Amino acid sequence: MRIAVLGNAGSWYCRELERAATERGHKFVRLDFSRLMSTVANDVTALSCGDFDLSIADVVIVRTMPPGSLEQVVYRMDALLKLEENGVVVVNSPKSIECAVDKYLTTSRLEKAGLPVPPTIVCEDSETAIQAFNSLGGDVVVKPLFGSEGRGIVRVSDQELALRTFRTLERIDAVLYIQKFVEHEGFDIRALVLDGRVIGGMRRRCRDDFRTNVSQSGFAESHQLTKHEESLAINAAAATGSRFAGIDLLYERNGQCFVIEVNAVPGWRAFGRVNDCDVAATLIESLEA
Repeated sequence: MRIAVLGNAGSWYCRELERAATERGHKFVRLDFSRLMSTVANDVTALSCGDFDLSIADVVIVRTMPPGSLEQVVYRMDALLKLEENGVVVVNSPKSIECAVDKYLTTSRLEKAGLPVPPTIVCEDSETAIQAFNSLGGDVVVKPLFGSEGRGIVRVSDQELALRTFRTLERIDAVLYIQKFVEHEGFDIRALVLDGRVIGGMRRRCRDDFRTNVSQSGFAESHQLTKHEESLAINAAAATGSRFAGIDLLYERNGQCFVIEVNAVPGWRAFGRVNDCDVAATLIESLEA
């Protein structure tokens, strides 16, 4: 196979995918989103990235979605969709990436699929947001609509501070995604799903923060998923159309388990370490099939 990866230069994940691909005899190339080019002429839409003709790729793996303007993000999604239409396998598909990077769309898809999500209110103005703050019990988590690894997430439990936060976000034309804070035991569960099955799980514990992300100083430990947790993870991936996904589950103190997030560009460095699992090789094997 010819495998192209859209990822950052120096990325550990790109190096791992290159290792796994070349060990199995496949050709590998890393590409930058910023060099993506589309040519429309003579009834043909051709796509390239730098000097690489994407039409010769069998698989394109998306390992990053760099920040950009609305125009840039929409163009990238359109180009990936065109690649799919031209017969290239894109992992994950542009539709699933588009869903997973948008917290509102993900939450609504999960709810439609009958999966448990924390009470959430999304709005654009501070007056509505403060009403949401009060209706959600006066203890909420404010999250950026786009984002991952716990970046930009703020817990607010004071009304005056909440109003300041909402007004600041309103001034920069942000969408206010407000979720009831889930009282938890200091950990969440990450399940890694590939092709409709769970590869494994890990428990992520927080140190001095309510966020459990390893990138935010949390630490990982091995975890054997229950049947219920497996079912939630598999159904969450299916609800967003993700072939390869990291699903975050969080238990409330009363035992209720919520689906918190679906990550369509999941990291697996800590996961592979605590599970003694070669995730890159597992993904390449899946693509061979």
